[in-house]
Amino acid sequence: MLQAAAKTTPPADRARERLMEIIKRKSLITAGGPFKLASGAMSDYYLDMKPTAFDPEGAALIAEIIVAMLAQEPAADAIGGLELGAVPIVAAVCARSASARPINGFVVRKERKDHGTSKKIDGNFKDGSRVVLVEDVTTKGGSVMQAVRAVRERGATVDTIITIVDRLEGAADNLKKEGLRLVPIFTTRELLKT
Repeated sequence: MLQAAAKTTPPADRARERLMEIIKRKSLITAGGPFKLASGAMSDYYLDMKPTAFDPEGAALIAEIIVAMLAQEPAADAIGGLELGAVPIVAAVCARSASARPINGFVVRKERKDHGTSKKIDGNFKDGSRVVLVEDVTTKGGSVMQAVRAVRERGATVDTIITIVDRLEGAADNLKKEGLRLVPIFTTRELLKT
């Protein structure tokens, strides 16, 4: 069963420590608030994970950690998530997985394309498959539920959400009500320690 990244081997612990340094330096914003979150709540700090997810070392570390987590979930056929936050994470994980156990990736669009194939889910997704979803930051779980609903409508099985950071504001409980387990790499409790 998939475990939180905190319960890993020493090399993975070093990867977590280094990733935390990058997140604190590039993605944790504490000045200029309060900030409005996607959930509608206000916060004294903001996590903009894109500078970390698009950083060469940050992307490599995220991928290394998630690939190690996925090794504990061998039944997953693909990994995906909601645009835009999941896009760099999914791409990095797919690339890193090529030398381990390759896993396909996909993205769920917030809005269906109005041209071409009009896809809501793009990439390497198969109806009825078993998937793991990823998210950059999880607050209440509302954003990732858009992806959950989209893949479940296509017959996919999803029971695990991996998030880089859980803000500890109710997502785990809200997702549990939907039969989903939230597995964070970090929580804000860890990131906000001085």
